[in-house]
Amino acid sequence: MIPLRDDTPSRRFPIITVMFIVINVLVFLYQQYLAGIGQLETFIYEAALIPAEVTSFSSPGVTLDFLTSMFMHGGWLHLIGNMVYLWVFGDNVEDTLGPLLYIVFYLGCGIAASVAQIAIDPASPIPTLGASGAIAGVLGAYLVLFPHARVQTLVFLLRFIRVVSISALWLLGFWFILQLLPGILSIGSREGGVAYFAHIGGFVVGAVVMWLYAQMRGLPTVTSQGRFG
Repeated sequence: MIPLRDDTPSRRFPIITVMFIVINVLVFLYQQYLAGIGQLETFIYEAALIPAEVTSFSSPGVTLDFLTSMFMHGGWLHLIGNMVYLWVFGDNVEDTLGPLLYIVFYLGCGIAASVAQIAIDPASPIPTLGASGAIAGVLGAYLVLFPHARVQTLVFLLRFIRVVSISALWLLGFWFILQLLPGILSIGSREGGVAYFAHIGGFVVGAVVMWLYAQMRGLPTVTSQGRFG
């Protein structure tokens, strides 16, 4: 399922969300340049986050890798998918938090997502990269704030290809289940692939932090908005 747009307008232009998208695209284009000159693998091992390096304290620059890794991507589909989700859901979260707090929230969710992935497999030598964990935090926050929002979604099911209106609760809840189930099955695997627990960790942290923020500010949340359709 690919979200296209929601029905929740923002009060202001999402400058920080756009900034994050631009940075991700520019970094990916730089990766493409490095691939063309045969230096991409070196860059990945220098700038991506490697759990084994974190837990063994074997790399002096590993702290910076928590930040650099969340602006890297493994391919065009990885990049485009992440940026579409960030564009659809990020503006409303930014609108709620304000630009500066949104930056802290986004980066914090990305770091928390990396910590969750490391906790599952602390000795993994496989580089972890991508904005998915930070964006998962945005999705968790959106679900807390706008569970009733309708999202125009492109749905693929065998020969069924349609744009349908789905509530954020069902769309993002289904997205979370799609991370949780394969994530549980992937525990103990040393093969590369999707960092499911980064997604799970980012989503949970984003939802919890946003719920606490909403309680402090008196904002309505998923726990106070009645029934869902």
